[in-house]
Amino acid sequence: MKSYFNKRRVSRRDIEKYKLIGSGKDGEVYQLSHDKCVKIFFLEETQKKELKALVIGQSSSIIPRLYEYGENYIVMEYIHGISLARHLKREQKITEELTGKILTMLSEFENLGFTRWDTEVRHILINEQGQLKVIDHKRAFTSNSKVPGKLLKGFQKFGLEKEFLKDVKKIQPSVYNTWMKHQ
Repeated sequence: MKSYFNKRRVSRRDIEKYKLIGSGKDGEVYQLSHDKCVKIFFLEETQKKELKALVIGQSSSIIPRLYEYGENYIVMEYIHGISLARHLKREQKITEELTGKILTMLSEFENLGFTRWDTEVRHILINEQGQLKVIDHKRAFTSNSKVPGKLLKGFQKFGLEKEFLKDVKKIQPSVYNTWMKHQ
């Protein structure tokens, strides 16, 4: 496997030839190749938190593959697809099949030992095969809410919360009841 940086820290000069594909409050993401990207972190502490979750999640199909890392960067799988947020905006509906995949994803967080079983709709990616992949795991071990509040807020933003919850109730009534009890 090709090593992109093979060093402890990545500098601005190391990544200037790559395309910036995302940026946020924690760092920037650059596409390295057809199937790899690198996230450069502003704080090493944030990198450590995300790395821990990625390492633990390598057995799961919902977590991007991890290839390389250093003090301020992580090289991981580049996901070809669309965010759930963009999908919801474009389709303006949610299917029962997609709800089922989301419930499986949430269950997978628990199976991995993550204490945060929630994520934002913009951090859920739907790849070209229709599988879900989740990015941005720095808070995987920071809360233990019984209700995926951020996810529900995302559905609410697109006017799809009731439709999503109706499907949850049909597919997994016990999960629906737990969410309603702890809201």
